[in-house]
This record gives sequence, C-alpha cells and structure tokens, in this order.
Amino acid sequence: MDLSEKAKKGSARFRSIKLCIFFSGLSVFAQLYLFQPMLPTVADYFKTTAGNSSLLVSSSTIGMAAGLLFFAFKADSYSRKNLMTFSLISSALLTIASALMPSLSLLIATGVLKGFVVSGVSAVALAYLTEEVHTSVVALAISMYLSGNTIGGMSGRIMATVLAGEFGWRNAVLIIGIESLILGIIFWKLFPTSQFFHPQKTDYSLKVKQMGRFFTDPYMLRLYFIAALLMGTFVSVYNYLTFRLEDQPFSLSHFVIAFIFLMYIFGVFGTMITSRLSTKFSRNFILKGSVLFMMSGTVLLLSENIYIVIFGLGLFTLAFFAAHTMASQMTALHARQGKSSATSIYWLFYYFGSSILGTGTGYILHAFSWTIFITVLLFSVSVSFVLAARNQDLKDIKVL
Repeated sequence: MDLSEKAKKGSARFRSIKLCIFFSGLSVFAQLYLFQPMLPTVADYFKTTAGNSSLLVSSSTIGMAAGLLFFAFKADSYSRKNLMTFSLISSALLTIASALMPSLSLLIATGVLKGFVVSGVSAVALAYLTEEVHTSVVALAISMYLSGNTIGGMSGRIMATVLAGEFGWRNAVLIIGIESLILGIIFWKLFPTSQFFHPQKTDYSLKVKQMGRFFTDPYMLRLYFIAALLMGTFVSVYNYLTFRLEDQPFSLSHFVIAFIFLMYIFGVFGTMITSRLSTKFSRNFILKGSVLFMMSGTVLLLSENIYIVIFGLGLFTLAFFAAHTMASQMTALHARQGKSSATSIYWLFYYFGSSILGTGTGYILHAFSWTIFITVLLFSVSVSFVLAARNQDLKDIKVL
C-alpha cells in the first residue's frame, strides 16, 4: 500500500470523505437519541415511569450493541460505502415508521431494529478512515466524524424538544426521520468508495482469533471498559437531567430545558481540542486528564444553583467527548490487523454501557435521590480513571 495515494488534507477526496463522514455521524446520533429529551413527555403519554420510558433510548443502544457484535464478524464481507449507505437509509425509514407506532412496546421493538441496522456505520467508519485517509490527517478525520456524532446528538435533542412542544412528539420523530433520510441520500451520492479495502469472504476462525486477541489484551480491554463506563455515565446524565430540571428547585419549562442541550457544542470543542493536543502530548495523558475533568463536571451537577449546573454540564460534556475521542483513536491505532473487529468491540462495549447504566441509573434515581444517582456515576468515572492510569502510552507497547 502506497500511503502517498491515501486521501490527504486539501484534496477533493479528503473533502468529500470529511463532509460525508460528518453527515453520517449527524444522522446516526440525531436518530439514536431523539427520544432522550422527550422522555418526560413520552412517559406521561404512555402513563409509565422514567425508568420504563428510558427503554426508548436503551432499546436503540441495545440494538446497536447486537448489531456491532454481528458486524464484528461480517463487516469485512461488505463494501464499506454500501454498508454505511444501507445503514443510514434503512434506519431513517425505521425512524419515520416509529412515528406511527401505537404503543410503547412497539416503539421499543422498532428502536432495537433501528439500532441494529444503524450499527453498520459505527462498525466500519473508523476502519474506513484509518484505511483511506493519510496518517498525517487520520486524527482530523476521526475528529470530524465524532464532531458529527456530537452535533447530531445535540441537534437531534434540541429539535426533538422544540418540535415536540410545538407539534407533538410523533411529528417531531417524523421530521427528524425525513431529515435523516435526506442525509442518507446525500451520503450515498457523494461518499468515495474504498481504494484500500475490498470485501472478502468471512473467515470465522480468523475473526474469532482476532477478537480473542483483543479480548485478552489488557490494553484493549481497559479501553473497552473505559468506553462502557464513560458512555453509561454520559447517557445517564442526559437521560435524567430533564426530570431533575423540571422538578424543584429549578422548575424549568420544557422549552427552556431544550436549550440545555446546547451544552453538546462543548463536545465539538472536546474533539477539536484533543486533535490539537495529541500533537503535543501522549494520547493516554490526554485521556486521563479528560476523565478527571469529567469527574469534576459530574460533582458540579449536585448543585442546586442552575448556573453551576450548566457550567458543570458543559465541562462534563467537553471532557466526555475528549475522552471518547482519545479512547476510540487509541483503539483504532492499536489494532494493525482486524481494525473493524477491534472498533466493533469498542462500540459494543460503548453501547452496552449506554444501555445498562443508562437504564439502571434511572431506577436508582426513582428509588433513591439525585445525590445517590450522582454518587453512582462518580464511582463509574473513578473506575475509568484507574483503568486509564494503568495503560501505557501507545508508543511504549507492541501493537497488535
């Protein structure tokens, strides 16, 4: 492979990759978490609890986890572009269909299926970038993808909240589904096909061997558990902060709460900052620092002062995306062979953490208090820091 032929910064191919990979992240995360800010509305509509309504978010992430397990074996059997295009368009159609579902159970079932199909994007996006983009700008390309994830998550939440308040939650889901379908069509038309990867018949014994190697590598396992714990903490905060802000002592309106999700813009800054810092500091040093800042932001969420809570949420969000950017880069770069398997396992842990912690902490909040809820999240972040502290810098270890 001649690295000089890979997409370089400033080239037309790199611009197309950067734009489309941004759109893919935008679409996936707008759909994946669109119900999150509407959980109180949906809980009231279906006369259910916060924990049960959170299954609308967890169902999609459970589907993602199942899909990523499937694609850990099958991703290399399909064209990277075709798989991502199918995932984006089919998930958009399922989002549109979910606007018509008459019951909570059917909405949850549709969410599982949507999560499964959309996982095709996450399964191969990082592998595509490390294969097709010149090493000098891989970090920039990955940051662009994760920025799309961030802005998609932010815009999806804000749009869902505002649209649900104006037109009802079903119409909000329908509009976001249509917009995601348009993004999928644009991706299909503009995204460059792979030059350095060709679909191959699945060698299951090789895949099992590769995955077994990743599961027995302490460096990778620590990154996987960091992804699970941090994502579970992140989703927990954004799942239930709405309930907290609607209640005493804040008593904020639904419309005002929608703009709390503008804090997601700090996630974009997090990915951009890490891209720049990685040229000066080791990735693991940045990861550890990010986790510490995330811990600090979590503590501030205990406050009953709205301004401190907003500041804490901004710090928490920036730090999470910085940590996630570093952990995902470290995973992709560590795996010289079986990149799609390595990144699929990363996302598998990431979304299992989202599903398990994201729902479990809802029942903890319902049974106890916000203080106990935050204490559980602080424990998860603390464990992540311990895991990160035990990892050596990438340059000091033998890559797989």
